Amino acid sequence: MVEAAVDTRTLILEAARRRLLADGYAGMSTRKVADEAGVPLSQLHYHFGSKGGLILALFAEDNQHRLERQRRMYAAEVPLWKRYEQACDFLEDDLESGYVRVLQEMVAASWSNEEIGDAVRELLGDWYRLLATVAREAERRYGPLGPFTAEELATLISNAFIGSESLLLLGFDRQVAPIRSALRRVAVVIRRFEEGSAPVEGGTDASHPAER
Repeated sequence: MVEAAVDTRTLILEAARRRLLADGYAGMSTRKVADEAGVPLSQLHYHFGSKGGLILALFAEDNQHRLERQRRMYAAEVPLWKRYEQACDFLEDDLESGYVRVLQEMVAASWSNEEIGDAVRELLGDWYRLLATVAREAERRYGPLGPFTAEELATLISNAFIGSESLLLLGFDRQVAPIRSALRRVAVVIRRFEEGSAPVEGGTDASHPAER
C-alpha cells in the first residue's frame, strides 16, 4: 500500500510538471493534472490538498534535488572559479529540464499568493545562504572581497542568476543582452582574485573594509 501511494504521488508530480510547462501556473488546473496522471481527482486532493499545495510540493522536490547537487559541487576541493563554471553548466541543465520555468512560475505566482510567496522565499533563501557560505570561505582564505561583504556578494551572484533565468525564458538574444557569456565571464574575475591573492595564513577571518 505504501509503494502504491508513493507511485501515485510520483505520477501526479510528473504530470504536474508537464502541465505547468505546457500551460503555465495560471492555466494549469488540478483536473488537467489528474487526467494527465491517469488518476482520480480525489487522489490529487488526497496527496496535495489543492493546486497550490501540489505546485509547492513539485517546486520543493525539484529545488531540494538541485540544492544538494550544488552543495556537493561547492564542497569539492577544486578552485572556486572552476566550481562557478560548473554552476553555469548546471544552469543549462536546469533550463533544459524545465526547473527554471517552474521556479519562475512560482516567483510570479508569489506576487498574488501569500502562501506560495512564503514557501518560495524560504526555499530560495537556501540558495542565498549556500552562496554566502561559499563567499565566506573565499574571504577566510584570501582576505576581503573588495568592497563587499560575503553576504552582499552572494546576493549579487544569486540575483544575477535568477534575473538571467527570467530573461533567458523571455528569449533575449545575444545582440540585446549576452546573458550566458556575461555570467561565465564572472569566472575570469574569480580566477584572477584567487590566483592574485595569497591565502590568509591559517584561514583566519579578515576584517571587511566597511567594518574597520
